[in-house]
Amino acid sequence: MPKEKKSVPDHLAVILDGNGRWAKAKGLPRNAGHVKGASVVEDMCEIVWNHGISYFTVYAFSTENWSRPDDEVAALMDLLRKYMQNSIKRAMKNNMCVRVIGDKSALAPDLQESIAKLERETAGNTGLHFQIAINYGGRDEIARAVKRVLEENPAAKPEDITAQAIDAHLDTAGLPDPDLLIRTCGEQRISNFLLWQLAYTEFYFTPVPWPDFTEAELEKALDAYAGRERRYGGLKDT
Repeated sequence: MPKEKKSVPDHLAVILDGNGRWAKAKGLPRNAGHVKGASVVEDMCEIVWNHGISYFTVYAFSTENWSRPDDEVAALMDLLRKYMQNSIKRAMKNNMCVRVIGDKSALAPDLQESIAKLERETAGNTGLHFQIAINYGGRDEIARAVKRVLEENPAAKPEDITAQAIDAHLDTAGLPDPDLLIRTCGEQRISNFLLWQLAYTEFYFTPVPWPDFTEAELEKALDAYAGRERRYGGLKDT
């Protein structure tokens, strides 16, 4: 069972930054950093659950990442394929519900099929809800959500395009918004990640690159989160 911890976030989102820089610092090819980073993600799924976190969302591949060198993009896609090959067995063993967010239509057909199978077979699991953002961009997600609203109701009027309607058509529909966002490797920006959902999320930035991110580093972030007061635009009770 998850450990009890005061003020632990229900939903943790992470921008997995620094894989390539970690590899370069060690004289390794960039892909070695991505492989190590993927291993850390697998370990962290169990760690966050043990800390009482129910939802875990990671930024794996953005809509802008297609502009990286062709060999790096190909290596990342191969890494995703390998992950998908083993993910169903791992997810079922750990009772994880896995979901991929982003525009999956741009991915290769075999990846789309693997993702659909993974989501279908783990949908009923009741442990950690693990979301992987692949070919994801926050602006793109909002635009696609508005399109879905209009496709479902071609006669929609301006007043029908409400925040509630958009929220219900996002890739994350049905999930709570993140309580805490962690970005590794020193950058302090959100890079088009979960633009809608991060409206009242607490941010935590660390210089540690993702491949070196450990349970001890997570605990630092959780301690910082526990010390913050969330008012959602309201005033502190007196």
